[in-house]
Amino acid sequence: MKHRFLFTTLLFSFLARAIAELPPAEKLLPNDTLVLLTTPEVTKFCDAFKTLPQSRLWNDVAMKPFREKFTSKFKADLVVPLEKELGIKFSDYQNLAQGQFTFALTQNGWQGKTNESPGWIFLLDTKDKSSILKTNLTRLKEKWVESGKQIKAEKIRDLEFTTLITSTDVLADLLGKILPSGTGESDEPKPPGRKLEITIGQSGSLLLVGNALNVIEKVLAHQSGGLAPSLAEEAAYAANHNSMLRDAPFYFWVNVKPLVEIFTRQAANKPSDNPLAPKPEKLVASTGIGNLKTIAFSYRIADAGTAMQLSLGVPEANRQGLFKMLVAESKEASPPTFVPADATKFIRWRLNLPKAWTGLEEMLTDISPAVGGAFKLIFESAGKDKDPNYDLKKELLANLGDDLINYERKSAAGALTDLASPPSIYLLGSATPDKLASAFKVGMTLLSPTPLEEREFLGRKIYKMPPSPLLSNDPKKPGRNLNFSASGGYLAFSSDVAMLEEFLRSSDTKAKALSEITGFKEAAEKVGGTGAGLFGYHNRTEEMRATFTALKNQSVTLADLLKNPAIAAKTPAEVKKINEWADFSLLPSYDNVSKYFYYSVYGGAFNANGFTMKFFYPTPPQLKK
Repeated sequence: MKHRFLFTTLLFSFLARAIAELPPAEKLLPNDTLVLLTTPEVTKFCDAFKTLPQSRLWNDVAMKPFREKFTSKFKADLVVPLEKELGIKFSDYQNLAQGQFTFALTQNGWQGKTNESPGWIFLLDTKDKSSILKTNLTRLKEKWVESGKQIKAEKIRDLEFTTLITSTDVLADLLGKILPSGTGESDEPKPPGRKLEITIGQSGSLLLVGNALNVIEKVLAHQSGGLAPSLAEEAAYAANHNSMLRDAPFYFWVNVKPLVEIFTRQAANKPSDNPLAPKPEKLVASTGIGNLKTIAFSYRIADAGTAMQLSLGVPEANRQGLFKMLVAESKEASPPTFVPADATKFIRWRLNLPKAWTGLEEMLTDISPAVGGAFKLIFESAGKDKDPNYDLKKELLANLGDDLINYERKSAAGALTDLASPPSIYLLGSATPDKLASAFKVGMTLLSPTPLEEREFLGRKIYKMPPSPLLSNDPKKPGRNLNFSASGGYLAFSSDVAMLEEFLRSSDTKAKALSEITGFKEAAEKVGGTGAGLFGYHNRTEEMRATFTALKNQSVTLADLLKNPAIAAKTPAEVKKINEWADFSLLPSYDNVSKYFYYSVYGGAFNANGFTMKFFYPTPPQLKK
């Protein structure tokens, strides 16, 4: 009898836990979900997030003056006004996040018409804090009514919900006072705002907030075991979930195909005033964007470092335009021995350049025969003044290879503007680089109003093209000289002549190579190795040293850093208020926080299902002690 009683007790206990356990996001959401962003276990993710170098840097005692100034302004200028307007205190809710945190956008019948909108929903599992959630929601409703705002009682699947009623004008005015928006004052009357209804309620431990009652109803049905189709049953989602999202502590997913279809219809219904402008449907089809099915992203944190993965679902059979043209070949993409160990950035892309050129020409012609024709005419006319039979396109395609390389060095200057354009070199692979250089010399005459200069260096010719207004966004600042030369199977380009000369003599030097730095091979393996055709590296150690020094010592403001036209349109008093958010003079010396910075690597590969990019950020060695 005792055994039977014990068995029954355990059975009911198990069933109670099973019923209380909240299903994962993909099993709660309807099958017409367009965008999903979720953290299955908030507390676990937050605990792991605190171990990241960035989090530890922010909480370091050396950052205290800067951190306290920023957080106090953030609270005073953003949090307090929002709390006052919404009638809530965010502190009442910050400790409620115990389980799943999910935001989703659903189609909900939306087809892009002006009187329609997609349905959005926010879900938060409070687990054993459901009673506190109930108290907070009651208090929210009371404060909303006390402030004179409207509410509406709703009942969804026998549960009480409340719809808070406001308008887009109210939120826009509030955010406009504290965040940069718009481009200044206008004499044009503002269109009236739309009524905004946000429905909020609770089901067990689950907080639900959304703009569409039927979307909330579908989630509640799935929570109680309903059999209506869920996102988990959609083949497009399931493929990504099984390959990269399963067990990830944070991930997002986008169903791109219906979004592209909707926006294409919207654009088609608004014909352009320019008769030569390509039709939206032609642009989408020719570039291949119409064949992009999904985007998926996952984020994982471990003792060895942080790993991220991005996937673009473009099946091989349907690729065209950009996605066909930019496919990397499965060849070695590791840094050649001439790439120095002190390079701050490196990327190598094994792209079949003649094939990419042909694909670009076909795509432009398909989008607009006029544009494609002009592109073709430009290259057909180049060099004809000296040789009527010269064919620039033929010369380029015959000598281009399948290798693209770019790497950077740290900037010698300390100004913030210099940090944005450090010394950099670009290399085009070629079996006959001297012939390729000659072809580019002819091609550059199309861009340069003055003849190219030539000089000898170590037996190689260096060509210099003066700054061209055609290559600058600002005619008053045409830019820098462009130098190029051929050597060692590459045609090299750089605006920094010293870096170009360093490359030309690299065969005579024995400097430590990038591939020889500590942990490089192990880090590369985390992103699939270097043999898939696309590989990159980014060293933030010296880059951040220069950034810290520039921010701290050069009286740089937040407005200077953001360079936002909306900020420039504000009054001096408003700009001053924005700048008060971040006082960079309070930053510590870089040496006090250098241990938090290291390098990262990434690798990309195409397969039959699409393109995948993997990123890995090794934990800085000093943080492992």
